[in-house]
Amino acid sequence: MEVELRRKPLSIDAIAILPKNPQPPEGLIVLLHGWGANAEDLTSLPQFLNLPDWQFLCANAPFLHPHVPGGRAWYDLESSDYKGLEESRKKLKEWLISLESSTGIPLSRTILAGFSQGGAMTLDVGLTLPLAGLISLSGYLHAQPKPESKKLPPILIVHGRQDNIVPLSAAQQARSILENLGAAVHYQEFDMGHEIIPAMFPLMQNFVMEVVLKGR
Repeated sequence: MEVELRRKPLSIDAIAILPKNPQPPEGLIVLLHGWGANAEDLTSLPQFLNLPDWQFLCANAPFLHPHVPGGRAWYDLESSDYKGLEESRKKLKEWLISLESSTGIPLSRTILAGFSQGGAMTLDVGLTLPLAGLISLSGYLHAQPKPESKKLPPILIVHGRQDNIVPLSAAQQARSILENLGAAVHYQEFDMGHEIIPAMFPLMQNFVMEVVLKGR
């Protein structure tokens, strides 16, 4: 991916999925895809979560994937130093902060969720913002997060016991580190690989509703 990351990265754009109900959204859920996927790969997820009062934004990572036509990347997984991570981190944080002005929904009613590399970005950037909650699906931590003086958002971590892409130990380590930082971590393992399965949807829905109730 080295050649691709030398190119000027694309902006973070997103596919918006509006609430089914005509009232103002209850909140906003931002979805981050994994390595080689793109925003379109996540557009079917909202229909399974049964959250008709919520708006969704399926975001595109800023870099073109080096091998998958139409695929995107948050950074180079083929480089030992995660080339492009710092630039993606900055772009994603700035974009998330800007969403209140474009959607009318504050960060305090925004949940950031991601799969695999998107889950890693969720934990990386999400811990630095006053979000309502974070959801990491088959994700991991890039590095040891710095202790925060402010309260961390609640976090849902879901991982497969048979995941041969991101090992289960990465999720277990993330849970331990985040709990030691004082975060409220909801943790669940499934007998699955590196994937999203239907059994995860009620878990995610319940987490979102619990976050909403606590925020009121």
